[in-house]
Amino acid sequence: MASLLPGLVIVPLVLPLMAAALLLAIDAGNRRARSLINIAATAGGLAVAAVLLLAVDADGGHGVYLAANWQAPFGIVLVADRLSVLMLVLVGLVGTATALYAEAVWARAGAWFHPLFQMQLLGLNGAFLTGDLFNLFVFFEVLLAASYGLQMHGSGWPRVRSGLHYIAVNLMASALFLVGLAVLYGVTGTLNMADLADKAAAVPDGDRGLLHVGAAILAVAFLIKAAVWPLNAWLVPAYTAASMPVAALFVLMSKVGFYALFRLWTLVFSEAAGPSAHFGGAVLLYGGLCTLAFGTVGLLASIRLERIAAYSVLVSSGTLLAAIGLDAPALSAAALFYVASATIAVATLFLLVELVKRTSIEGGAQRPDIDTAPDEGDNLDDDALPLVGRAFPVSVAMLGLAFVACALMVAGLPPLAGFLGKVALLAAALQPGAGPAAWSLVFLLLLSSLFATTSLARAGIRHFWSKGGRYAPQLRAAEGGAVLFLVAAGVALALFAEPVMRYANDTATALHAPRPYIDAVLGARTVPGPTTPDTAPARPPAPALPTVEPVVVPVAAQEAAGGRP
Repeated sequence: MASLLPGLVIVPLVLPLMAAALLLAIDAGNRRARSLINIAATAGGLAVAAVLLLAVDADGGHGVYLAANWQAPFGIVLVADRLSVLMLVLVGLVGTATALYAEAVWARAGAWFHPLFQMQLLGLNGAFLTGDLFNLFVFFEVLLAASYGLQMHGSGWPRVRSGLHYIAVNLMASALFLVGLAVLYGVTGTLNMADLADKAAAVPDGDRGLLHVGAAILAVAFLIKAAVWPLNAWLVPAYTAASMPVAALFVLMSKVGFYALFRLWTLVFSEAAGPSAHFGGAVLLYGGLCTLAFGTVGLLASIRLERIAAYSVLVSSGTLLAAIGLDAPALSAAALFYVASATIAVATLFLLVELVKRTSIEGGAQRPDIDTAPDEGDNLDDDALPLVGRAFPVSVAMLGLAFVACALMVAGLPPLAGFLGKVALLAAALQPGAGPAAWSLVFLLLLSSLFATTSLARAGIRHFWSKGGRYAPQLRAAEGGAVLFLVAAGVALALFAEPVMRYANDTATALHAPRPYIDAVLGARTVPGPTTPDTAPARPPAPALPTVEPVVVPVAAQEAAGGRP
């Protein structure tokens, strides 16, 4: 399996690109074929990501693919290590569920949903696999360009208004990205991440300030995407206005910012970076704590289910940034387990929003006033809603159980994976000698669990008790299957928590000791051409050139001809 690793690295990029091209070639009226291709390509990407994860975990190495057969740092490099492959698996899980969910209704709201969906996956996979900063910018723009179309998919004034804000903020982030790249390239002469890490310690003292400025500008672009406070005002309006399958897919986009920060900070500003070691750690730590506090307050203040899900994204972003800012391998490992559980949980919650609302609507169709507060006296003691001898419809029971499982994962309550992730974070933070920052993280984690439990319980009472549960919602097989797929993934994460946590520990150890990564990228050799005698055709001998005898002209003859000797 290890021998197949370099060749498989390019597949997560080629597969969505070819699928997008095929979807563009198919007539827009053939919706069923388009949906099947979209789901099959996304599920195939998940299968490839799973194979890559098993291969990387088996040999503990790095799959390095040299695009165009140019050696690093001069050519484009794709690198599959434990961290990047973990993120690919999350993209495959959430992408497959959202593609299946969208097939029921939302894929029919626009002709270009499926190609945009595949281009979004291409950008996400490329951002996680690329080994140099310029191509990170390229894939960053690919996923953003696709997200602009997906954000406004389905039209409507709320989507247009929030979409324009979303585009403006991300264009600013892209401009900062380019400025940061220019400064870093001017100082170090390279944008390959492994080569940049190799040269960081050797930067002259006179240029080290420019190195820090370039890294800081670049980090602001990533922090905007990671939704750090106070640069996160765009996230809640954008995610709540988008269609729910798009919002579930957008949960992965905030993880791109976390991934880029985590990768660069542990690689370029590691212990080996000399005077630049751990540069910016305080910003990550306190910015993460502020984001976690902001998201926690937003959770308690939210009534609508989609806003609860959006603020849960902020809570997860703040938790991850604060955890990596504390710079401890144990906390980094716990954060990696937490990112898997939080991504699955919040994506599931977004998919449940529309389905849960249908329990309060006759016929299962949406109603504009569904988000109003419940009336006084609306409870199950009303004569109009007798419960004795009344069976629950299958759709209501399925939604109720899925909502409970999702709420447990989001709030971090036992026995599902959210609880295990938060316990791992708490245990890693409360090490001997833990400082005020670690205690602040512990306090905010516990408070966020309390507020999330309160908010989700209030939403459950509202939709399943006070005004909900009156009608059996109409659930399509694709919608229910997508939700159950993600719930099953969350349950599997809890059941196999021990091997997943071991994988997270190995990943964190490799990230905090990046020398093998640097050596694997810079030491990757190009594939030799057909130059061996067994494979190369025999070259015929070159024809002998005719010899020409030099002509010697006497000096006297030159003078007689009027020439100079």
